[in-house]
Parts: sequence; C-alpha cells; structure tokens
Amino acid sequence: FLDQLTLVSRIEGGRYEPNRHEADTLELAAVAATRLGEKATAGGPGGPVRVDREAVQRAVGALGLCALRHGEVERIELRAEGAEVAISPITPGAAPVVLAEDLRDLGAAAARYVIDAHGGSLALEGETLRVQLPV
Repeated sequence: FLDQLTLVSRIEGGRYEPNRHEADTLELAAVAATRLGEKATAGGPGGPVRVDREAVQRAVGALGLCALRHGEVERIELRAEGAEVAISPITPGAAPVVLAEDLRDLGAAAARYVIDAHGGSLALEGETLRVQLPV
C-alpha cells in the first residue's frame, strides 16, 4: 500500500523515470495472473515491450484484482497480444473503478498512473480493458 502511494507521489512530482527493459506481454500477464491465484488465467502469443517490469506487473495485477473485487466475477482472463494485455470481463459496475474515474480502488488508480507514465494507455471496449504498452 505504501509502495503504491510513494510511486504515485513520485509520478505526480515528476520524479519517476521508468527503469525500462525489454519484456514480453505474456510474461507480464502470467506473473500478474499468478499473483491473483486461481481466479485469473493468462494466455495469448504475447509480444515485446519496453517497460519497468515490476511496476507494470504490479499495475496489471492491480487492474485484474480491481476487476475481480468491483465486478463481482469469479474469474478473469488476461490475454497478451502484441503490445497489449486485455483483461476481461469488466462489468459495468467495475468499469469506472478500473479506469480510475471512480477512486474507490487505490491499486487501480496507481496502476493508471504507472501505465500513463510509461506512455501506455487504458481503454474499455465492451467488457474488455485494453492495456496498451510501449514497444
């Protein structure tokens, strides 16, 4: 919790520079799914990106956890394809929280800051959250 607050504070203050390394979106999704336990699965062909691995793994995991908590779903899927990780399902009740428009979940809000700081983006298409990462 304090790590997230510290990171958000650094990003807001312009003191965060992502420690970018080559990573694979399938690896990022798989680590996030593992942290969520049996409530999440990861799949897809993946693809190369340049990100701060630990920060983005935490961010993707936080978005997945938010989808589970606020969407009242039993399981989620993280699908990695190219520079994108898609998380589904995102229910209508969870959508504003996952997008950090409704700040009921600090993890999702911090995740949004991390993705934005990398030059990535979050977009909701139907019941799928698309996390676009830089190549």
